[in-house]
Amino acid sequence: MADTSIKDFEGAIAELEGIVKKLEEGDLPLEQSLGLYERGVQLSRFCHARLEEAERRIEILTDRGELKPAPASLITDPER
Repeated sequence: MADTSIKDFEGAIAELEGIVKKLEEGDLPLEQSLGLYERGVQLSRFCHARLEEAERRIEILTDRGELKPAPASLITDPER
């Protein structure tokens, strides 16, 4: 069952960042911390699913357009 309170990827990321900040501060009661943790897991799963969906769409577009991946030399970080 989809969580309708999560509207979009950007909003989910912003909310997740806020939850992480609150949990890192560590001054919340246990029950509130658990509730935030549970919400964070929901948001994380939502974001992961959206990223997988975007990856599949890119793969489909790549196949249709016959695009090839960039050579490894262009992808490699030059500072490594």
